[in-house]
Parts: sequence; C-alpha cells; structure tokens
Amino acid sequence: MPVCGGTFRRRFGCVIVTPQAVKIETVSKASAWQKLGAVARVAGQQAQRSRVLGAVMKGVGATLRSFGHAAHQLWLEVTGTVFLAMAAIGGVAMGREYFKYQAGHTTAARVAIAVLFTLTFAWFGVSSFWRIRQKARRRAQ
Repeated sequence: MPVCGGTFRRRFGCVIVTPQAVKIETVSKASAWQKLGAVARVAGQQAQRSRVLGAVMKGVGATLRSFGHAAHQLWLEVTGTVFLAMAAIGGVAMGREYFKYQAGHTTAARVAIAVLFTLTFAWFGVSSFWRIRQKARRRAQ
C-alpha cells in the first residue's frame, strides 16, 4: 500500500513501503550489533587459548602499568613544583603587603589573605611531594 501523504512524504518522499518496514531496519541494526558482539566474544576466547598472544598481552599490560606509574609520578612532581612556585610568589606578595601594612597603606585583611594564599599553596606543593614518597615506599615493600 503506497504511503504518499502528510508528514511521511515530507520526510521520506513517496514510497511503496509501509511505515512498519522502517522499524524492521532498527531491529536488524540491533541484531548486527549482537552478531558483532558474538564474533568478538569468540575471538576473545580463541585468543585466550593462544600462549604467545597471552604472553604478549601480559607484557603490554606490564609496560602500560609501568608507564602509568611514571606518568603519575611526573604529574605529582610537576604540580608540586607549580604549587611551590605559586607559594613563593605569594610569599613575595605577603612581604610587600606586610610592609605596606606597617606603613599604614593597607589593611590587615589583605595581609591575612596573602598569608592564607601562601600557606595553602605551600601545603599543596609539599603534600604533592609527600604523596610521591608514600607511593615509592609502598612499591618498595
């Protein structure tokens, strides 16, 4: 039965297929995904039986784990260094604000903000390096 009227025609043109046929396409796509999943599952089972492939996969896993640990340590070192550099800049600003406060040109609140900033970023930087040491101790045990 041709369908040539209304919204369907504006979207798809005049066809000699019922709207239910469109639903069948989505079902076939779902079954294609199921087939692909089954093929992947069987390929995985076959790969598990292969000793060479198993050894290669274990080697790749160990290498990726090692690179991951090194990358994480580098991340902690870089962030720790950045935080300590920001704390040093905050220390300079804290000294400048303190001298302005002594001269009567600024308020105690600005000095307190500079102190809090410096202490906070110093804590972040030091704690980042502490985490590196803790991880190294855990790996050594």
